[in-house]
Amino acid sequence: MSITKQAKKQVVSEVKEDLQNAQSAIVTDYRGLNVDEITQLRRALRAENVKYVVVKNTLASIAAHELGYEALDTYLEGPTAIAYGFEDAVAPAKVLSKFAKENDKLEIKGGLLEGNLIDPARIKALADLPSREVLLGQVAGAFAAPMTGFAGAAQAMLRKFVGTLDAVREQRAANEG
Repeated sequence: MSITKQAKKQVVSEVKEDLQNAQSAIVTDYRGLNVDEITQLRRALRAENVKYVVVKNTLASIAAHELGYEALDTYLEGPTAIAYGFEDAVAPAKVLSKFAKENDKLEIKGGLLEGNLIDPARIKALADLPSREVLLGQVAGAFAAPMTGFAGAAQAMLRKFVGTLDAVREQRAANEG
């Protein structure tokens, strides 16, 4: 079924807008997945606020070229769907990698991360990163550690000083009595 020239322009415009606004865009080959499997994948992606769109390679290529992402053409072969992460750059990688481990029919071809081309190995590395919340907790812990150490050291010095004062007082009391 052929789509009109106007409809193609609309698709190119949508893909271009999504590529421009997404923190990450991961290109997949969904060949061999049945309807139930694709539905499961879409649900998992939707739960993480990831947009997943099947797109014609030529239309995706036109949109990518208009944005200066010509290198994305490397991954635009065969059946193509793109997962866009607007809020969390890592979410599409995590969901797609997990699904690909459970279902070897899904192939992660490559994609874009903040405008830079990434290969499947980098997508897997991205998926292996801890969640944003865990990373923020680690950073907060790193900032708090010196303060905690300083507070502990100050408290230890204060205890030692008070202990010394108590010992001096006890010694004076013993000398006077």
